[in-house]
Amino acid sequence: MQSEVMSFYNLKRTFDYVGYFETEYQTQLFKELKILIRSGRLIAISGIVGCGKTTTLQRLQSELATEKEIIISRSFVVDREKVNSNTLMTALFSDLTTDKDHKLPSQPEQRERKLASLIQKSRKPVALFVDEAHDLSPKTLVGLKKLIEMARFNNGTLSVVLAGHPKLKNDLRRPSLEEIGARTDVFSLEGIKGQQKQYIHWLLSQCIEEPHVSEDLIEDEAVEILAAKLVTPLQIEHYLGLAFEEAYKIGQKPVTVGIIEAVLTAGINDLEPRLIRQGYNTKVLANLLNIRTAEVRSFLQGQLPTSRTQDLREQLLKSGIPL
Repeated sequence: MQSEVMSFYNLKRTFDYVGYFETEYQTQLFKELKILIRSGRLIAISGIVGCGKTTTLQRLQSELATEKEIIISRSFVVDREKVNSNTLMTALFSDLTTDKDHKLPSQPEQRERKLASLIQKSRKPVALFVDEAHDLSPKTLVGLKKLIEMARFNNGTLSVVLAGHPKLKNDLRRPSLEEIGARTDVFSLEGIKGQQKQYIHWLLSQCIEEPHVSEDLIEDEAVEILAAKLVTPLQIEHYLGLAFEEAYKIGQKPVTVGIIEAVLTAGINDLEPRLIRQGYNTKVLANLLNIRTAEVRSFLQGQLPTSRTQDLREQLLKSGIPL
């Protein structure tokens, strides 16, 4: 957002990276996660794109760091498709090692023994956090399970917290991944579902300069439309920023319903964007349905015969994908 726009609307900061909007559900979720982490578990948190998974993980890690009862480890690899058991073990070693530990052995057996020893010596539960975990391969998930068991057998406690799109949750429920899914505690992150209006007013209150209030900047009816059509913090921050920029061009204050309707993208809740928020792009859908990407595109664009469209929809529903 341009500085001129912010000045015109008395905003002291942009809408992104504002802070943590805590809901009752998230408060309870943190309590349950802390209990599980202390016991050495494989945990998965799933949520649609933009619902606040990364922010939630950061808040949880911050609380754990303050409490000082659990050692935190993180994976920083940017290319998530290249993350495997080796990179995650390296992350653990990097966060647990001391100067006298030198480096992680390259030989598999020695490497695992070294990590088990470090976890045991820490004398505290260790939690490894992995974001964008929907890209992890089944082989990597199996490796994480074995790593947790290895730590337990060596009198240590290791938990792994995975966060990813709903695709992660659906993958863990597949019969072919029963070895992992049956041993994983899965949570769905609801984000601000049902509290979109409250979130918008909270967001504005964090960004507006005193003594101004949100009603000075945007009509309540406009807020109602945003709350009805948008479902995630990311969407709200994006379209609210666009609305202020468009309103500034014509010197409109407060932002009106007409401006909101003008900036909301047509088809924002069509099938394709809804599936992408779940973690299912064209390539992933083609692999899941075992069809060509061209047919997937035709399906998403409503160009297939009715019977074929119904068949593909039923397959997606059986896979746990809400349509």
